[in-house]
Order: sequence, then C-alpha cells, then structure tokens
Amino acid sequence: MKQIIMLLALMGATMTAMAQRAISPNGKLVLEAGEGSCIVKYQRKQVLEVKLPVTKTSLKGVKAQRIKADYNMISGKRLHCTNEANEYRLGSLVLRLYNDGLAFRYEYTGLKDSEVPAEQTAYIIPEGIKRWMLQWSDGYEGFYPMTTTANVKTLGGFGGAVEQQDLNTHWGYPLLMEPVDGVFALITEANIEKQQSASSLFNKGEVFSVKQDQNDLKLTGDWHTPWRVVIIGSLGDVVESTLVTDVSEPSKLSDTDWIKPGVVSWVYWAYNHGSNDFNIIKKYVDMAAALKLPYVLIDAEWDEMDKVASNEGKTIEDAVSYAVSKGVKPLIWYNSSVGWINGAPGPKFRLNKPEDREMEFAWCEKIGVAGVKIDFFSGDNQMNMSYCQDLLESAARHHLMINFHGATIPRGWQRTYPNLLSTEGVYGAEWYNNVPTFTKRAACHNATLPFTRNVVGPMDYTPCAFSDSQHPHITSHAHELALTALFESGLQHLADRPESFLAQPQQVQDYLSQLPAAWDETRFVSGYPGESVVLARRSGKTWYIAGINGTDEQKELNVPLAFLKVKISATLFADSSQKDAPWDIQTATTLPKTVTCQPRGGFVWVVKDINKQ
Repeated sequence: MKQIIMLLALMGATMTAMAQRAISPNGKLVLEAGEGSCIVKYQRKQVLEVKLPVTKTSLKGVKAQRIKADYNMISGKRLHCTNEANEYRLGSLVLRLYNDGLAFRYEYTGLKDSEVPAEQTAYIIPEGIKRWMLQWSDGYEGFYPMTTTANVKTLGGFGGAVEQQDLNTHWGYPLLMEPVDGVFALITEANIEKQQSASSLFNKGEVFSVKQDQNDLKLTGDWHTPWRVVIIGSLGDVVESTLVTDVSEPSKLSDTDWIKPGVVSWVYWAYNHGSNDFNIIKKYVDMAAALKLPYVLIDAEWDEMDKVASNEGKTIEDAVSYAVSKGVKPLIWYNSSVGWINGAPGPKFRLNKPEDREMEFAWCEKIGVAGVKIDFFSGDNQMNMSYCQDLLESAARHHLMINFHGATIPRGWQRTYPNLLSTEGVYGAEWYNNVPTFTKRAACHNATLPFTRNVVGPMDYTPCAFSDSQHPHITSHAHELALTALFESGLQHLADRPESFLAQPQQVQDYLSQLPAAWDETRFVSGYPGESVVLARRSGKTWYIAGINGTDEQKELNVPLAFLKVKISATLFADSSQKDAPWDIQTATTLPKTVTCQPRGGFVWVVKDINKQ
C-alpha cells in the first residue's frame, strides 16, 4: 500500500510538472511557467527568460490545441510553407509553441471606448550573452554589430555613426542573440493590423520591455496585439524559418496572377538623384531590355520631368510608354507625404486621401505602370500602420505591386498582402551615396543581414555594384554578385549603372538575365553572423549557392551540399587575384566542399540538375 501511495504521489507530481509547462509538437521547445516570468528551453537548454502573465498554476488543466500552417507564397524564401504549433489559452494570453519558435499575443474582449491596454511583455537578456542589436530609427536603417552588452552609446546607422552622450536604450527588431553556443533566438513581431501600432524594445539593464508605439484609438469590442515572435534553434532554423508569415493573416485576394516578382534596373545609386531626366531613364530602360530584366524603376522627381529643358517637353507618360515599347514594365516612385516632406522630392500628397490615391492608382494602371515605390514614412505608430495597409489594398484594386521605402521592417504583410514584394527597412547600398561609413563596414554588415533583417521578410538592399558611387566600395565583384542571391527581395533592384553591367563578361550578364526574385526553397549551408554566410536557394530545378566573406582576411568557407545528390552542370563565379581581370568564371560537373574567399570576397554557383532538364 505504501508503495502504491508513493507511486501515485510521484505520478501526481509528474503530471503537475507537465501541466506547468507548454511544449512544441516536435518536443524540442518547452516553456516552463514560473512566478511572473517563464523559462524557454531548447533541447533542455535554457535560451530565454520572458516576463509573461503566466504562473505555475495558470497552466494547470489547460489543454493544448494543435495549430497547423500550410500555405503558398508568391515570393519569399519558400513558396510552400508549413509549420505546427501547440496553442495554450491562458486568460488574455494566447501562447503558441511552434517547432521553430514561440509566438504569443494578448486578446481582449468587451472593451468600451478604452485606451490600448498596456503591454505586459519583457525579455531578459543577461550581460555577457552575444547579441546583434539594431539601434532603433523610424526607417530601421542601421548596423547589427555583435556585442555582449546593452551598455553602448550607439551602434551607428542612419546618417552614419552619430555619437550619443547617453547609453542607447531603444532597439528595433529583429534582435538576434546566442544564449547558448550554437543555439540562437531572434526576437521580432508579426501580423500588424489597422487598429494596432508596431512595437519595439526599450531596455533597463538586462530587461528589454516591449513597448507599443503611439496608438490614440479608443477601442470598443474585441481587440488583440500583434504576435510577439521568437524564432529559436540553430542558425539554420533561424535563417530558414517562416514563422513571421506562419502567424500572419492569409491573403484575401482571389486574383494574384498579376503579381510577378522580378529584377529591376534602378537609377538612383549612380546619380544620387531622382528620375527627372528622360534621357537617363531611357538608358536604364535599354539596360533592362538588354539584360532581359522585367522591370525598371522611375524614381523620385518624375513629376518635374517636363520642366527640364533637355527633355523637350517629355513627361512621365512618355517615359512609361518608352519602357512598355521595349517590353519592360515600369515602376514609379511616390512620397508618402507623412514623413520627410519639406525639402523632400515629389510627387507629394497624391496618396494621402482615399479618393486621391484611387484616382492616382487608376491612372497608373491605365498608362501601364506595374507597381509603385512609396517612400518616407514616419515610424511605427498606428497611423503609419493603417496608412500602409490602405495603400496596399488600394494598389491591389488597380493591380499594382508595392515596395515600401523609408519604412518599418516587414511583419508578415507579405502574406496578407502579396502585392507587397519588398520593403527597405535596411541599411543598404544607397548609403554609398550619403556617408563614408558604409565602405569599411559593408562586408561585415552584409554577412550579418541574412541572420537578422532578411530573416523576417523581403529586403530592398539594392545589391550588386561593380563600379563606385559617391563613396567607394571595397567588396569584391563576386561578393557583390553573391548578394543578388543571398538577399531575398521580391523586387530585386540592381544598383549599378548600365555601362558597368554591360561591360561585364557575358556569363555575368546571362546570370543577371536569369536571376529569380522568388525561391521555391532556401537552405542555410554555413557561416556565422558578421563573419561569413553561405546560402542555397532553389528556383525550379536550379540552385543558386552564394557565399560571402565578411572579414578583412582571407577565409575558407565550408560548403557542405549533402542535399545535392544529383548529376549537375554548374557555372562558378569567383574572384580572381588580378585587379584588371577580377572574374574567375568556370564550368563544372562536381563541386568543392570548401571555397577560399578573398578578404571581403564571395562566390556564386549556379547549379542545374541535368537529370531533369
């Protein structure tokens, strides 16, 4: 009898312990409830402490509901996405443990003319833990240098590395950290809706609190926060994760055949100016036609085209007509007119009122414009979030794709609004035009972005420049070419000038002509943030395997490709050691397991399965 009692007591204790935790479907992630905070473990190793309104008793008796995500994307790192989660409902908190991370939000009912409820979330990031953090700015344009402390004045970024007198305490998403060797956690959020603002992180010491941006709405009825998301696992788990879109609302568009990802010729980088010169626009249209690129962007100031004497009265409609005549689809630029307005380029104030943007977008559709780039937003507040979604909905009614610039990072809209093919929200190549800071830091920054910013969604970095802009670049030719496959963007804007692209070897030109802007799948191959990265992306039966060296020293990159067990035909693009002949281009039927990269160098392999040709 005594043994039976002891066994029953042990079983009860075990059941209680199990009831005090939540677990992912694959069993790798466990959340253990404490008093006022929770511990998240990955394969039994503690990776994160989160302050949540969960206690040891609140999980008792709560049954998990299985949640499945299975959907298709038009662009992104993977066209068919799947995931599973166990969902726990604990009062106002909805908690999900996915196989690759944690997602939770707060749901409220019966509100009556109420202010937005205060956020209850904070992450504990102990000093000494490696982390890659972005100093917040409204355009999310900054570096992600590795640190082991939050006690820093500035991490550089928008406008260059501007020194601060006090410690920085405001951080943007995503935040990547390595709490255990080889285990990573990336903090972000997803599924912003019109009645919500985005959030960011404010720290006091080791406590990083989630704070929602300005939202002056009075709420009645039901309301919830966006999903707070933490992707957890190996570097491969983080890079390959689709958790941001897994928790976001599905698209309601019934007709999406007009949404076509593609590569774009882009005027701004070479001239540090907009597109009011008809003859320069023609050069970029002609380049797009020569390289078989589907799109050309007509950038800012096109509304002033008829005022430039050399244009002989030509207007934006003439420029659009010229592009269409060459078989190139034009995209055109607008100022959002909520951020930078005074002193900023135009056109301005054409999209702010619903009736105005409907008229403007109808005109775009009529003359043959395929999409719009909208620039200069003013941050993460509810007004901006609602305005962006209004723009996406209106653009979809007129079959226009969208690229947001000077804007916040993606938070899942690429699933909800599939006509959103790219977003800036990154310290990209256009900064070679503005400050000298980028030259020496670009290689390390480039080798960090696939582990941070680009994890959460498309990134309009505007890669690939072989010549120089206002400030020189010191990354190699193969490094620059590799960025076109390393960086995911549904509209991939190529930065360099026409004469530079058209002077490259024919194999490089052919590469750009065939470059996809959407991927069937993405695989992490090797690397470490800021040091190096090798990714493999597949489009149809062709793999693009791209790698870069983020350091100033020669580096051996591992390229394990066990998943490529096929008969192949490959073209290899690498750096030569000759300044006057920078390319080393070869064909191959086998691939090496390592690549020796020059300082700030890179490589791309285009690999075709010849058994399936």
